Amino acid sequence: MSDEFQVADATRAIEGILMVAIEPVPVEVIAQLLEIPVATVDTIVESLQSFYDESHRGFQLVRVAGGLRLQSHPDVSPYVERFVLDGQRARLSAAALETLAIIAYKQPISRLQIASIRGVDPDAVLRTLQGRGYVEQRGRDDGPGQAVLWGTTPLFLEKLGINSVDELPPLAEFVPDAAIVEALEATLRITPIESDGAGADGAPTSDG
Repeated sequence: MSDEFQVADATRAIEGILMVAIEPVPVEVIAQLLEIPVATVDTIVESLQSFYDESHRGFQLVRVAGGLRLQSHPDVSPYVERFVLDGQRARLSAAALETLAIIAYKQPISRLQIASIRGVDPDAVLRTLQGRGYVEQRGRDDGPGQAVLWGTTPLFLEKLGINSVDELPPLAEFVPDAAIVEALEATLRITPIESDGAGADGAPTSDG
C-alpha cells in the first residue's frame, strides 16, 4: 500500500474517532491507535483544519484541553446556542460564574481565599461547580491547616474552547483605566459643606 493511501486511511480514521469522541482526544492516543508517528497525525490534522476552513464547513477541528475535537464553527454559534439552550438544564447562577472566574484566574486557590474575594461563604457554589465538573481539588496548601486548593478541570477548558488557562483573556481587559477610575471617584466624591453660621434654611444659627 502506498504512502498516499496510508495517509488517506489515517485521515478517515481520525475523522471517525473524533466524530464519536465525547472528550478531546490527545494526539498521542490517536498515533497509538493508528500505529503511526505523532508527527504524521499533526500533519494530517493541519491538513484537515485547512480543508474544513477552505470548504466553509459548519464545524472545525480544534485543539482544546490538551487534545483534538470536532466542534461547531463560531459563525454558526447563534443557531447552535439556540438549539443547545432549548430544554437545557438550569444555567449557572451569577454567584457560580463569579466564583468560577475567581478560581480560573487565581488557581490554585483555597476556599478562604475565595471567600475573602467574594465576601461570602462559597461552599454551596463550590459544590455546584464540582458537581458540574468545572472545578476540582488540586491538593492542599503547605500553610497551617493545609487548606484544600481548587482549580479548573479539562471540562472547563473544553466548554470554553481553549487549550489552557493561559488562553483566558487578560484581566486588564476588564479593569477600567486608571484615568476613568479617578474621574469616577471625583464625580462621586461628596464635598463637605463648610458651616458659615447659617442653618439649612439660610437663617442664622444660635450658639445657645
